[in-house]
Amino acid sequence: MALLAVVRSPPLTFFQTVVSLLLSAVALLSPYWCEGRQKVPKPLCTRTKHTDCIPVPGVSNSASIQFSWETGDDRFIFPSFHSGLWISCEENIYSDEWEEKCRYFMDLTPRSEKGIWWLCVTMELMYVALLSISCVLLLVQLGLRRRLRSSQQWGMLLNAFSAVFTVLGGLLGMVAHMMFMQVFQVTASMGPEDFNPHSYGYSWAFYVAWAAFSVCMSSGVSALNSYTRDTLLRRLKHKAWAYPLQPHPAPFYCPPPPPIPPPPLSPLSPYYIPESPSHLPPSLPSPPPLSCSLSPFYSPSIPSPSLSLPRPAHGYIPQFCEEDSSGPL
Repeated sequence: MALLAVVRSPPLTFFQTVVSLLLSAVALLSPYWCEGRQKVPKPLCTRTKHTDCIPVPGVSNSASIQFSWETGDDRFIFPSFHSGLWISCEENIYSDEWEEKCRYFMDLTPRSEKGIWWLCVTMELMYVALLSISCVLLLVQLGLRRRLRSSQQWGMLLNAFSAVFTVLGGLLGMVAHMMFMQVFQVTASMGPEDFNPHSYGYSWAFYVAWAAFSVCMSSGVSALNSYTRDTLLRRLKHKAWAYPLQPHPAPFYCPPPPPIPPPPLSPLSPYYIPESPSHLPPSLPSPPPLSCSLSPFYSPSIPSPSLSLPRPAHGYIPQFCEEDSSGPL
């Protein structure tokens, strides 16, 4: 954890961004992206060129020589050259003293690749510009962190913008490097006649450019990781203050769901068995009669009225018979 805290620290991120910016600027201005040797015919001997040349009567030391019997690769020389994003320099084959003759790399580029070359240069310049903006933002963040302790939110915002600019610049630089590789290969095979690389490879500036890209992406990821960590910690603290945890006996316990009863069988099913009366549940007992004492109007001192009619003293009960309608009125 201590190592991660050191890696995510803003001073280390600022140092990585500055190193990436310096390496990118050195690689961008250097003419040593590619180097190798050309295969060109030997020039005629002159007053300044007496070695590795074709003898000329009256000029070279052997004045009696009129023909050259050199064949194969002996008729060629292999001067060294090196090229960059802006210029290409090659050894001067017309002088015995070592000197270089330089020209713009755009003049060597075929017409079909000039648009790609311009796009490559534009992306390289944007790469360096975005790294410069990121360095300025990180420097302001370090100043606010040291002078104003309460400006943590602004520091996090500057850190986020610097991370975005750094990662975006690194991606632009990566694409620009690959585009230059393509442009140089096409130029080596389809360039002018006086630029004919026999063997070539990438030089130290090319590797410095890719090292700068690696440091740039490391800085961007570290800055983005630091911003993400600070944002998450701040949200967790705010959530813990706004919604305190309640004690719970089993916070991670989830009771199992109740068992699902099987669906009833259809009468059309061969496994259906009708229920017999013996399987029916017993009838519920009748409720007990309510007591009169439960009535609010009940009084034990007042006798309840009887519903039976009193019998007469003589015991006669009148009988009613149906009269004959056919009798006299």
